[in-house]
Amino acid sequence: MRRVLALVLACAALVFAAPATQAHAATAHRPVVFVHGYTGSASNWVTAESVFMAAGYSSSELFAYEYNSYGNNVSNAQGLASFVNQVKSRTGWSKVDIVNHSMGGLVSLWYLKQLGGAGSVAHLASLAGANHGTTAAGACLVFVTCQQMYPGSSFIATLSAGDETPGSTVYHTWYSPCDGVIIPYTSTVLSGATNTYVACENHLTYLTDTIVLSQVRSFV
Repeated sequence: MRRVLALVLACAALVFAAPATQAHAATAHRPVVFVHGYTGSASNWVTAESVFMAAGYSSSELFAYEYNSYGNNVSNAQGLASFVNQVKSRTGWSKVDIVNHSMGGLVSLWYLKQLGGAGSVAHLASLAGANHGTTAAGACLVFVTCQQMYPGSSFIATLSAGDETPGSTVYHTWYSPCDGVIIPYTSTVLSGATNTYVACENHLTYLTDTIVLSQVRSFV
C-alpha cells in the first residue's frame, strides 16, 4: 500500500511540475531586443521584425524596448536593463541580442558598460548608432538626452573611456557617409567591433533597408 501511495504521489508531482518546466523552456532562437533612436518608437522595427520572421523567428522572440526620448539616457539604460531581465525570464534564455539605431546606441552601450549588461547580451548590432555623439544634437539641447548625445559631453566621455566593446559580447556597427544625422558619420564606429561601411545610406532608411537588416539578422 505504501508503495502504491508513493507511486501516486510521484506521478502527481510530475503532473504539477510539467507546466512550470514548459513555462521556462527556452524559445527556438535567442530573443532579440530592438532599441529605437531619438523620437523613435517600437513601430520603427516593423521591417526588421519581418526580416527576422522570414528567417524563422517568431513574434515571441522579438521585443521592442521603448523609452522617453526627452528624458535621461541613464534612466533609459536602467529601463533597458529591466526590460532585458523581463525578456530573459519570459523566454528562458540567459542572454539576448540587441539591435539599436541612432541614440539607441547610447542607451545600449550605457547598459552594457555602466550597468553590467554585457553579461546578458550575446550580440550588439548598432545601426547608425550615435556611439560617440553627433553635432546634430545641437538642435535639441533643451533636452538632457540631446545634451548627453552631443560630442564631448560627460556622458560620451564616460562611454568612450577604456574598452569600447567590453565583455564577451560580439559587437557590429553599420555606418555611412550619407547618414546626414550622425555627424561625423564615423561616430558610430567602435574600437573592437566589426564596423561595416555602407556606401550610401540615409539615417532613417537603415530601418527599412532589407539588405542591411538581413546582414544584421545573419550577424545575430
